[in-house]
Amino acid sequence: MTEKHPETLEFKSELRQVLEIITHSLYTHREVFLRELISNASDAIDRLRFRSLSDSSLVSSDPDWKIRLVPDRGAGTLTILDNGIGMSAAEAVENLGTIAKSGTKSFLKSLAEVDAKTRPELIGQFGVGFYSAFMVADRVTVVSKSAEAGHEAVQWESDGLGTFTVGPSEREARGTAVTLHLKEDAREFLDTWRLKQLVKQYSDFVEHPIVMEVERPAGEAGAEGSTTRVEETLNSQKALWLKSKSEVSEEDAASFYRQVSGDFEKPAKVIHYAGEGTTEFKVLLFIPSRMPLEMRFGETKVGPRLYIRRVLVMEHCEALLPPWLRFVKGVVDCPDLPLNVSRETVQKNPILDRIRKNVVKNVLRALEDLRRESAETFATFFRELGPVLKEGIARDAEHREAIADLLLFESVKTEAGKTTTLAEYVAAMPGEQSDIWTLSGESRPAIENAPVLEAFKAKGWDVLLLTDPIDEFVLPQLREYKGKLLKAADQDELPEAIAKQEETADEARFRPLLLAFASWIEGVKEVRLSQRLRQSASCLVAGEGAIGANMERILRRAGHAAEVPETGRILELNAHHPAVEALRAVHEKTPDDPRLKECSQLLYEQALIAEGSRVKDPAAMAGRINDLLVRDLGR
Repeated sequence: MTEKHPETLEFKSELRQVLEIITHSLYTHREVFLRELISNASDAIDRLRFRSLSDSSLVSSDPDWKIRLVPDRGAGTLTILDNGIGMSAAEAVENLGTIAKSGTKSFLKSLAEVDAKTRPELIGQFGVGFYSAFMVADRVTVVSKSAEAGHEAVQWESDGLGTFTVGPSEREARGTAVTLHLKEDAREFLDTWRLKQLVKQYSDFVEHPIVMEVERPAGEAGAEGSTTRVEETLNSQKALWLKSKSEVSEEDAASFYRQVSGDFEKPAKVIHYAGEGTTEFKVLLFIPSRMPLEMRFGETKVGPRLYIRRVLVMEHCEALLPPWLRFVKGVVDCPDLPLNVSRETVQKNPILDRIRKNVVKNVLRALEDLRRESAETFATFFRELGPVLKEGIARDAEHREAIADLLLFESVKTEAGKTTTLAEYVAAMPGEQSDIWTLSGESRPAIENAPVLEAFKAKGWDVLLLTDPIDEFVLPQLREYKGKLLKAADQDELPEAIAKQEETADEARFRPLLLAFASWIEGVKEVRLSQRLRQSASCLVAGEGAIGANMERILRRAGHAAEVPETGRILELNAHHPAVEALRAVHEKTPDDPRLKECSQLLYEQALIAEGSRVKDPAAMAGRINDLLVRDLGR
């Protein structure tokens, strides 16, 4: 029989670059490598346990599931062993020679020059956990044997510099052994006390025993000072979700959250309860304090871990949470679900539908509790994750009202940086106000002094300032709140309670000027006197059924200019503004005065700027202003 020799292969180019960044410039807490390798080992056991439920050929003759740590000070190596599903040669090449997510490399590269004090810990969030081994090892050897029949043991080895070798190996038992040939400055990870500390800190709640041989006194039967080596379990293996809420400390919950999320911050809210009735289940979920990094830069997976009697069935069960709650992490354990089902089948199980409804209701209730109990914490959460939560307004009619109760907005009457809720807005409305008024824009400074708000401010009415781009897409789906319609302040419609009724008396005097302006200004479908302006000379509003200026800007910026309807805008003029009255007087005496056309364009352009839109020809506008300055100063 021909002897097989190791084959040398190259890492994918993307992975080579990521390894360079991971190894030399990115992580400050390099001890997380142990957490990641233990997590991989635990996953390998879970996969075998689950697959063996439906494939009797994988039923283990060694049910003593465990993860072993073997430090060897003489050889300078640390080995992490598991008796999980193992890998074939092809799987070793696929799993260890490529990177899990295409978006990882560009993000990691962008962080290469970030100050060490402000770098986030990203290992574990982008499918690069295994490669964290190269932070502490100058060579990594993996020996694995697949639990499936017909596969020989395989050895994978690399120094992380660009290539790896794959070849046959000797291993009788299924599972994987990852051996790290530690760098000189990483020998601390051979100390048993250090390994115990790291397991306790990062992996205490891993379901399977993490064991290590340690030296202990031989006891009375032994010679004085003699020792013996015994196998010690390093982790508590607490299934926190199976305990009652009163038995779980805040520290334990935070530690478990770090394990399931990869987030180093404390969660904003812990949701821990047992569902009872026709379906029994345990829930331990976490609401993050801010947006998880995987949501900023990676591919976010939806759903908590699903366990059935402590057996991990799915890492991300999408059937348990809607996409607009994808920031929620944690565990759901339901003993009523059948174990011997495929993952596709379990997603369609009616029991999960009942659990989902219960879980969503409790998550929304927890968010409401957080808002009431800690306004500052909720405000921080909402600044980063509010846009995700708002998706539910458009996607989930059943929970639309409950989500609306959680929304925060700045408004004309709030201080900069402070917010109000829809309920608070409605409670503060004067009796004559029947609707909720809003104005959309890119930022508060850009819209809080917009001309279209002048009538509202004069009347003392508040207006919500919508500066989140998603508001333009989701709030129309809300339409009303507590019987109050949501209306845009820059739309054609204006409530009678704040309109200036006397403008109708000026229509006849200004009609010739308005008709002339309409003929001179391109892109305006109508020019009329305004009932909303108090100080400004002009403003632009959208006609009935037309989209607003901010929505136009969003669509154009996103490359959807063709989708912007050519409806034209309405230019409104303030009959009581000195400039507008002066133009009327000039037009009445000299209708063909060339200055009138220039001034009409200037009033239109200043209205564009005031609403946050761009002037098509800034140079021409500057020329018109300069001409006016010369004429005025030359008198």
